[in-house]
Amino acid sequence: MTKRLLAAAAAAIALLGAASPALAAVDTAKQAGNAKPAVQAGLDRLTTRDGMAGAVLSVREPDGQVRTWTSGTAERGTGRPMVGADAHFRIASVTKPIIAAEVMRLVQQGKIELDAPVEKYAPGLLDGRPITVRQILGQTSGLPEYWTLIDPAKPGGEADFLRLALDAKPVGEPGQKWFYANTNYLVAGMLIEKVTGKDFRTVTRDDVLKPLAHSYWPRQGEMGIRGEHAHTYGVNPFDPKHQGQVVDTTLEPGYLFGASGGLVSTPDDLNRFWQKLPTATIKTMMAGAVPAYDPPGSRYGLGVYSYRLACGPVWMHDGGLPGVRVLSGRDRSGRAATLYVTGTPKSDKDLFAAFGTAFC
Repeated sequence: MTKRLLAAAAAAIALLGAASPALAAVDTAKQAGNAKPAVQAGLDRLTTRDGMAGAVLSVREPDGQVRTWTSGTAERGTGRPMVGADAHFRIASVTKPIIAAEVMRLVQQGKIELDAPVEKYAPGLLDGRPITVRQILGQTSGLPEYWTLIDPAKPGGEADFLRLALDAKPVGEPGQKWFYANTNYLVAGMLIEKVTGKDFRTVTRDDVLKPLAHSYWPRQGEMGIRGEHAHTYGVNPFDPKHQGQVVDTTLEPGYLFGASGGLVSTPDDLNRFWQKLPTATIKTMMAGAVPAYDPPGSRYGLGVYSYRLACGPVWMHDGGLPGVRVLSGRDRSGRAATLYVTGTPKSDKDLFAAFGTAFC
């Protein structure tokens, strides 16, 4: 869900790679008869040198051809190969382009104006602040990060989270600068509810997510991941008994991550999402994009980054939760790729290198 949560947890991480070496790689691309050794080598670096338990990368071509590479294990100590493109995982902040796409649908339907104040549709939600819908989606609202303010032992709910952010000092005036905060997409989810009269989960399930059969929002109180999935490993802020230790984080309160990072999906579903999102809509979302500091050299539009690889730019988003790190997007030709690892990398260098190899 959150790069800020990831940063808070990562300070105490000691990667398990040395103590629990990854298993031999399983090259499903070779099984499909179209291997790319460089892609496999990139994944293997993640599960050996970088200490991730497992890694999976799935590429979907514009014509629908799918190629998937995996490395490592789905669960430490079992010998079980890493899961593939149809297995579920928490997609963290890659939820944001899906929420932004839903807002864009409401814009196209004339129910929302991007440059109108949020409070036009949700009076009192932001204590009267003149923050626009565009500034919320583009991370330029000036709202601070709520996640660093909550008590993991007593997290509360969406209204409580927003209250914490509104009571804290703003990071800037609306529109002044780009600052990545999950608070913005907390607000975006509430905005969808105010405009439609339905929970954002219901609205997205009936609209943007409708063609994606394997994506779902966790129920309140649901801790596990449905269906086939890999175990995840990281520092869990919801586990007071093991603070600072890398543990199995497969059981987490996914419902709490909400519109900023709560969706569960599969690599194949995410690739289909990027391909089904009209190019014209993406270009509208990227109009007026501003420089972003994370990842370095990127630009952020409305829930979508533009990031330049060696062979050209991709539209994408990244995400992280304790125990998972994900990159997902598509290039201008329509090729889509999703990569995730079960662990928390000390550096994203090898992760972006593997992602870039899939495109270049």
